[in-house]
Amino acid sequence: MAQFTRLEVAKVMKDTGMVPLFYHQDLEVSKKVITACYKGGARLLEFTARGDFAHEVFGELVKYVTKELPQMIMGVGSVTDAASASRFMALGANFIVTPVLREDIALVCNRRKVLWSPGCGSLTEIARAEELGCEIVKLFPGGIYGPEFVKAVRGPQPWTSIMPTGGVAPTKENLEGWFKAGVTCVGMGSKLIAKETNGTFDYDKIQDKTKEALDIIKGLKI
Repeated sequence: MAQFTRLEVAKVMKDTGMVPLFYHQDLEVSKKVITACYKGGARLLEFTARGDFAHEVFGELVKYVTKELPQMIMGVGSVTDAASASRFMALGANFIVTPVLREDIALVCNRRKVLWSPGCGSLTEIARAEELGCEIVKLFPGGIYGPEFVKAVRGPQPWTSIMPTGGVAPTKENLEGWFKAGVTCVGMGSKLIAKETNGTFDYDKIQDKTKEALDIIKGLKI
């Protein structure tokens, strides 16, 4: 069961302005990455469940986070059907992120009052997602559309909350473009949680980059 309501999740997304994205099949590596993000100030993390037995890893991560990182809000991304969404919510997912707009996922998330953020790429899809109760729409792939798309959407729909994912980098120039266009928050994956050349993670670097990105965003939101 979710530990945070959808309104609580939406508020943290708006307040912090960033959702780190991460997946790894190794539980211990995942724990260290999430801890590094947490120490850097992140209070949300989207576990992009793309591998075999990802639900098993996620279930153990939720137990770890609940005990050791109680303010971290864990969600799941790359969810493609209602059955998967239900499975992850049963394991403790506080929000569900999808690559496309699927009404079956909207229904099961709304039934449990869990925030869901569907991937949308047109004003029609965004409007439909909002009609289905979406609080924050995911713009995907963000790098293809860019900040100008966000600015154009928010012209006729200033109430729309958008989270671009893909094409977002932890630099002042990149983040400034998105937030000046009017995004509510950004999703950031490999550019934030990057592997070293030998394929491992530098946890101190992840912590530092997370803090730097959040500090930039805080300055842009003032």
